[in-house]
Amino acid sequence: MIVIGERINGMFRSIGDAIAAKDKKPIQEMAERQLAAGADVLDINVGTRVAKADRPEVMRWMVEATREVTGKPLSIDSPSIDVVRAGLEVASVKGPVIINSTTGAQDRLDAFMPLAKEFGTGIIGLTIDENGIANTVDAKLEIGMRIVSAAMENDVPMEEVYLDPIILPVKTDQNSPRVTLETISQFKMLSDPPPHVVVGLSNVSQQATERSLINRAFLVMAIAAGMDASIHDPLDEVLMNEMITAELLMNMSIYSDSYLKAYLQHG
Repeated sequence: MIVIGERINGMFRSIGDAIAAKDKKPIQEMAERQLAAGADVLDINVGTRVAKADRPEVMRWMVEATREVTGKPLSIDSPSIDVVRAGLEVASVKGPVIINSTTGAQDRLDAFMPLAKEFGTGIIGLTIDENGIANTVDAKLEIGMRIVSAAMENDVPMEEVYLDPIILPVKTDQNSPRVTLETISQFKMLSDPPPHVVVGLSNVSQQATERSLINRAFLVMAIAAGMDASIHDPLDEVLMNEMITAELLMNMSIYSDSYLKAYLQHG
């Protein structure tokens, strides 16, 4: 499982305050804590408190701060191509990068896929197009195939492509988790080698009372369906333990009595 740590995001108060104060220490500490907890990739998002005109420079500053403490892969998270480019120009110098994200709308694919090729990065593609978020398995697969085709046309290796079927909150769309799980299993048949499949895990529990429980249950089910990447909070130790155990039960790792500790040591 590729764990993309979600905590370097201006939407979180501590990170938003650090951005406002131009204090890189909280950002660097959060990077180190997430990596120690098992994150493989660090997502970098400026949040919404920053004025749009300032976001490219803030993204550059956040990436520079993070790169001072790690060369691990970074996920440059913004719908703005200018913000993403600013992050890539800094991040790609020292280590691997993922663009988070494009949609399946043609104008977005035309903008972001060449950027992934230019910088040699991975890219996350969302099952959203000109008609909005796809809400059936067939519609999600159609957009997923469009993203896969665009990657091939732009010489972006399939090993660098991440398809996100978009999980909606179970509180507002109780059918979404079932549709998402079925889509995950079918995404893996779109190409050979198959693309990665990723979700923004916390979306499934938005506005629900039992958020942690819902997140943990869905993560285990998604792993069983074939998902191999997740954007979530690696500081949630119980969530991480359930993820590690699910992979063990799917025969993705070798059992030992200390398999939880071994996972973190291996990472």
